[in-house]
Amino acid sequence: MFSGPKLSRRHALLAGAAAPLVALSARPAVAKADMMGMATPGFSRFKHGDFEVTTLLAGTRPVPDPHTIFGLNADDAAFAETSAAAHLPTDVAQFFFTPTLINTGAELILFDTGLAPEGITAALQGAGYSADQVDTVVLTHMHGDHIGGMAGDGGATFANARYVTGQVEYDHWAAAGNEGFDTKVRPFAEKFTFLDDGGSVAPGITAIAAFGHTPGHMGYMVESGGKGLVLIADTANHYVWSLARPDWEVKFDMDKAMAAETRRRVLGMIAADRLPFIGYHMPFPATGFIDADGDGFRYVPSSYQLMLG
Repeated sequence: MFSGPKLSRRHALLAGAAAPLVALSARPAVAKADMMGMATPGFSRFKHGDFEVTTLLAGTRPVPDPHTIFGLNADDAAFAETSAAAHLPTDVAQFFFTPTLINTGAELILFDTGLAPEGITAALQGAGYSADQVDTVVLTHMHGDHIGGMAGDGGATFANARYVTGQVEYDHWAAAGNEGFDTKVRPFAEKFTFLDDGGSVAPGITAIAAFGHTPGHMGYMVESGGKGLVLIADTANHYVWSLARPDWEVKFDMDKAMAAETRRRVLGMIAADRLPFIGYHMPFPATGFIDADGDGFRYVPSSYQLMLG
């Protein structure tokens, strides 16, 4: 008996579709459409109790050799295995930079300012705002991709804003002799209000100490209408390599052991309380949920949950 080659499911599906495709291809094209290039939405907005929350894509870029950044204490095999399980390449990662804007009804509050003034102002404009409408700028920490939009050649980006940050964080960088801090943040020293763990930015917005990534790195709990939402900032820098493997060391964490302890504490709280969260470096729109998963956590991107108000 003749036995021909076995067909995979994919080949069978393609074979079944071949006849109508041949017929359709005989029809000449009316016009050749230009390739439009990749596109990513610039903002995402949802209601959170009485607040309105907007995540802003202030920048995105590919970064090569992610194992030189994530999993510094993991061997190549472990990094490759974790990446493959999430369908991720190991030679490049896509980085996202996502400030968050909260309209409380009384004030417009911006959390972090992106890499540069032009990036954050373009993101704000795309979402229907102007920089001079921002009442309060909160800096979760002083790394360059969070303070870069504070000021540029044209001066202060947020002409009418007051500024808020953690006391421990500010004091560290004020004594560090850091060019980025000295250029972007120090000139606004007299306009800053300083917080410790549990301090209030505005009614319903409370600081959460999340030290380790930097000495005074802060997250924020956002509560309105009986609903909670956590801004984790850089507590976790990647949705797989920092969640599934919270003990993996990250190049940018200044105190790597403390950063790992903070990840377990903050991510564990979010998972246990089933809260939505926003992560500055999560895949845009940077919103989702966290489930405990074995010895780590699993990122669950939001779908329509936040649209339901």
